[in-house]
Amino acid sequence: MKTKKDHSTFRQRFAHGLQFIAIRQRRGLSLQAPPKSIVILARECYGDCILLTPLIGSLKREYPEISIYIVAFSQIIFNFFSADPNIAGVYHAKRNIHRYFKGILLKEFDLLFNPKDHPSTHFLIQSVLIRAKHKVGHFNPNHEGIFDHLITLEQNAHESLKNLSLLNALNGNQVQPHCKPYLPPMPVSPEITLFLNTLPQGKFLGINISAGHIGGHRTIQQWSELILSFPDNTFVIFSTPHDFEEKKVLEQLHQNVLKSPSTSNIYEVGEIVKKLKLLITPDTSLVHIAACSDTPLIALYRKFLADRTQFGPLSSMQKVIISQTPDIIDIEPVEVSTALHEMLKKLS
Repeated sequence: MKTKKDHSTFRQRFAHGLQFIAIRQRRGLSLQAPPKSIVILARECYGDCILLTPLIGSLKREYPEISIYIVAFSQIIFNFFSADPNIAGVYHAKRNIHRYFKGILLKEFDLLFNPKDHPSTHFLIQSVLIRAKHKVGHFNPNHEGIFDHLITLEQNAHESLKNLSLLNALNGNQVQPHCKPYLPPMPVSPEITLFLNTLPQGKFLGINISAGHIGGHRTIQQWSELILSFPDNTFVIFSTPHDFEEKKVLEQLHQNVLKSPSTSNIYEVGEIVKKLKLLITPDTSLVHIAACSDTPLIALYRKFLADRTQFGPLSSMQKVIISQTPDIIDIEPVEVSTALHEMLKKLS
C-alpha cells in the first residue's frame, strides 16, 4: 500500500530534481481544453516502464477524464501495460498490425508523447504516423520539425524526471507528481502466495544475482562470501530463468538462504520485494521495483555515469556502490559487506 509518507518522499525527490530542469518551447502547447486522450510510446525495458508509471498515475489524477493509450514495441511491455487499470488500451506496433492500425492509426488523439531524448527509428516513425493535435518530445536536433513542443532537460536527467516533465509542458508551471512508481496488478501463483505467507514483514534480506547487460553479474563465490558474513540474517535469492541454476546452488550451499519458487511475472517479484528488510541488486529493473514499495536498497553500478544518473534508485534509503570498471565483478567484496553492515545498523 502506498502511504502518504511514501508519496511525500517521492514528491520531495521530484521537486529536488526540478531545479536541474529547463524547459524550452519550440512551438508552445496551446491546449484549449484539458486533454481527453494521449498516446505514449513506451520504451522497451521493464525499468523504463516502471519509471513511466509516475507520469501515468499523475496524468489520471490531473486529468481524470483522460484516456491513456500505450504503443509498445515488445511483448513484455505490451503485457506490463495491459495489466494497468490506468491504461485505456495497449497496442503492439510490431504485432497484430490490423488491430494497431484500427485502434491507433485511424484515430486522432489530443496528445502524443515520445519519452526518448535520442533518435530512435521506430519511435520517430510512429511519431510521424500517429495523428495527434499536439506532439511532445525531448529536444534533439533530429526531433526538429516532428514535434510541436520540445522539452530540454539537464544532461543525464533521471528517466522519471524526463517523463514527468510532460506535466510541466502541459501546465506551463512546475507540477508535483501525484504518485510514485508502481507495478500493475498481475496474477500471483499459488506457490508464490504460499511463499509470501511464510515471509515475515521486514525481516529477510534479498539478493538479486541477475542483470540484463554485460558487466552486471557477480560470481557465486562473491555472493557466497557476502551471505557467510551475515550468518544471523536470512536471505532470499532472485534470478531470471537464465540464472536459476546459480540461485539453486546458493540456496543449497547456505542454511541462511530461504528456498523460494520461481516467479512468473514482475508483479510477483514486487510482492516479495515489498516484504523484505533490504534488497541488494545490480543495476536492473529490481532497482525500480524496490522503489515501488520504497524498500531500502544497495545497488551495484558499473562505472558509466548515465547508468546511475538516468536510472538511479528512487528508494528513500539507498546506497549506490560504483565499480571502477565496466563490470561490477570488480567491486571489492568488503565494500559490499561494509555497505550492508551500515545499512542494517541504520535500519535497526
